Amino acid sequence: MRKTIWWLAAVLTLSVCAGHAQKLNGAGATFPYPIYSKWFSEYCAAHSGVQINYQAIGSGGGIRQLTAGTVDFGAADVPMTDEQLAAAKVKIQHIPTVIGAVVPIFNIQGVSDLRLGPDVLADIYLGKISKWDDPRIVRDNPGVKLPSQDIFVVHRADGSGTTFIFTDYLSKVSKDWASGPGRAAAPSWPRGIGANQNAGVAGFVRQTPGSIGYVELIYAMQNKIPFAYVKTAGGMWVKASIEGVSEAAATVKNMPADYRVSITNAPGNGYPISSFTWLLIPDPAKDPTNGKVLVDFLKFMLQHQKEAASLYYAPLPSSVAEKVSATINTLK
Repeated sequence: MRKTIWWLAAVLTLSVCAGHAQKLNGAGATFPYPIYSKWFSEYCAAHSGVQINYQAIGSGGGIRQLTAGTVDFGAADVPMTDEQLAAAKVKIQHIPTVIGAVVPIFNIQGVSDLRLGPDVLADIYLGKISKWDDPRIVRDNPGVKLPSQDIFVVHRADGSGTTFIFTDYLSKVSKDWASGPGRAAAPSWPRGIGANQNAGVAGFVRQTPGSIGYVELIYAMQNKIPFAYVKTAGGMWVKASIEGVSEAAATVKNMPADYRVSITNAPGNGYPISSFTWLLIPDPAKDPTNGKVLVDFLKFMLQHQKEAASLYYAPLPSSVAEKVSATINTLK
């Protein structure tokens, strides 16, 4: 398997710094897995007494394992609800780590550039648009030869932060979506077939002519799958980019103390399907020694924000990074 897609496995598991070591276990989102695997490896290389095991099983699985107390930390692209936080055995602190983009990927023979408006994207997933040459898609794509082919819809099968981001966006741009499936990590899908994790959706779309799906940007880039232009809240057609994600994040003027914030369909022309992703940290830690290592890793993460761009994530804005640093210093 090529190095560029080495993390695209059925179950994504990272175990670094083997041997006699201080062991930390985490589980959760696949959305940030590429950057987390890089940071965990680099941290362990610099701290030979530490081992970090991370299972990329989806945000829902990470929240469940954290709430059950079976891991030292979780990871999610969907903020925990008030009810989930209340059910946890200890206080859970959301720590934003990077900002990423969810992109609509597609497989249409002979088509590499495609525009999908907010209403069109919602109605494809609602089942109101079922053919690639539907007049509404044709209208937004002058000069593009679209086939009279059924649209094969692919979505996540697992409880997914990527799905939460995608449906959070659809709920903001489509009244029918908001009053129907709604915003959720595992909604009741009107149509389509489910695949596990970002890797599964990417693989399904890549192999299935006529299909559409949604994944975090790096899974499209590394698999060389085309992804669509989408329309911003300001009315501009844009493709996902680090700059566009950063522009969306910059619209947050007052970051809440718990960092649970949505930046989908942000005002202006930033990329509209963008989101922070979070590490979920128990405070206090169930194991004090592991807790100290985890706090030290979080500081390491802030010091290595510039590495995010190499994997198509945007670093935290400096104002957010300063706030996060202050929060890290309060963790018990």
